[in-house]
Amino acid sequence: MEKRLKLYRDMLLIRKFEEKLLDLFSSGKISGTTHTYIGQEANAVGVFSNIKGNEIIFSNHRCHGHFLAYGGDPYLLAAEVMGKRTGLVGGRGGSQHIQFENFYSNGIQGGIVSVATGMALAEKYLHSNRIALAFLGDGTFGEGIVYESFNIASLWKIPILYVVENNLYAQTTPIELAMAGDIKSRFASFGIDSLEMNTTEVEDVQIGARQALERVRESSSPFGLILNTYRFSAHSKGDDFRDPEEIALYKKNDPIELFKQKHNRDQLENINKEVSRIVEDSFFRADNDPYPDFKQLDESEL
Repeated sequence: MEKRLKLYRDMLLIRKFEEKLLDLFSSGKISGTTHTYIGQEANAVGVFSNIKGNEIIFSNHRCHGHFLAYGGDPYLLAAEVMGKRTGLVGGRGGSQHIQFENFYSNGIQGGIVSVATGMALAEKYLHSNRIALAFLGDGTFGEGIVYESFNIASLWKIPILYVVENNLYAQTTPIELAMAGDIKSRFASFGIDSLEMNTTEVEDVQIGARQALERVRESSSPFGLILNTYRFSAHSKGDDFRDPEEIALYKKNDPIELFKQKHNRDQLENINKEVSRIVEDSFFRADNDPYPDFKQLDESEL
């Protein structure tokens, strides 16, 4: 598949997977909570289109989009969020706590930043030339451990890319009521350079992410990539208190629709059918899989 069309396919896979996830949530088939990535697809796809495959990835509570853009199997993810034995971590992690190859996620805000920074430091000591990526949101900047991590990363020249997805809300609190100053200045105060982008065009994000990753690889030092974005869905399931007119305004910059405007619709329609089939098949298979036997759970089953 042409590389540009793969960008669309990956964004659409995230969108359709999460729309299906929300549809199923009310049926009681989804275990625990869920935080969707709808509207932010260009970020994950733009960033992950540049990874070499040996990077350490640390995601957060909004991890489904990251995992799918990383190349993860949607069936394994569907089984995990449904609490099935065939899931990524045997149904133990649910929506927020997954692991696959070099990909990790955790729902604890701030804590993920310190863990990812420590993992990058370990790779530096091993002289592996591997770097780490840590995804965090604007709300995470209320956690002190984020600044402790920045400080150590800058002092010790730790090779990590901090990807900030600023979707303007920390759950339901708008950023202007929670953050003094700006994100770029917070990186600068620790001597960490950063690139800030105001775009939902996946190819623009791809270019910016490539530059950011090259900086980390070449300097073996931390760098910040700030992606100003917007989520179309609620923070978690249905708890949305934002102005509907505001949401409608941001939807005019839907990354998937923007891509459609610049490409052949017939080619995209074939991709639409393929992705719809993959998503439906993934959830159908997962729905028919067994639940784990919690009386026999041990590490050997992972």
